[in-house]
Amino acid sequence: MVTNTDADRFVAEGFLKLEEAFPRETGDRIREALWQQVGLSPDRPGDWTQPVVWAAPDPMGRGPFGEAVRGPALAEALDLLAGKGGWEPRGTIGNTPIRFPHPSDAGDTGWHIDQNDPGPGGAWGTVTARSRTLLVLMLFSEVGPDDAPTRIRVGSHLDTARVLEPHGERGLDFFAAAPLIDEASAHRPVALATGLPGDAYVCHPYLVHAAQPHHGTRPRFMSQMPFMLTEPLVPGAATPLARAAGLGLAG
Repeated sequence: MVTNTDADRFVAEGFLKLEEAFPRETGDRIREALWQQVGLSPDRPGDWTQPVVWAAPDPMGRGPFGEAVRGPALAEALDLLAGKGGWEPRGTIGNTPIRFPHPSDAGDTGWHIDQNDPGPGGAWGTVTARSRTLLVLMLFSEVGPDDAPTRIRVGSHLDTARVLEPHGERGLDFFAAAPLIDEASAHRPVALATGLPGDAYVCHPYLVHAAQPHHGTRPRFMSQMPFMLTEPLVPGAATPLARAAGLGLAG
């Protein structure tokens, strides 16, 4: 159960970890299906020749792929943070990078916030203070400190608010925004998105985060997905999501 204390922590830190957001067994089933999809095996590490392999979830959300995003614990958290009726349900999980132990950097480990405005025709490519999304990370394997957990700059959403606000609804190009947001949030402490299959992280759309190389022994399975908001984010409005954005501007 999420509480008002959790909401206050989200406002201050920019993310909230949900343990057992969906059943561990569901995460295990997703992991097994993804192994089959990419044609690799946990028993053949010699075949893990790339640092990251992107898998595509079942677009219809059949079986565990839909079960993971429709659980009551996640819905309760989204209701608390974005307001009841403030977000749109998903049918399946999102982009799914599988990271493997590997000496090479995949070249995708820069600090950034995710694209948060689909724009005309669903082109994406933009980050804006009037975000249409919030970000959820879901874990489908055990993720320890060495297993390429997503890096999170705690409180960085407050810095991002000040970077984006002058650009209004038009926002900034995703790639142009990244170095500005990186510099503005470089002083923040770093947390790691570790946990067990079934855990999830609900992240403010302004939260600065980054991938990292895998230094462990077990491949990391996770999915990163936007949940669409029913209305663009208005900094300073009543929900914790909006209050967090307003706090950044006030600071």
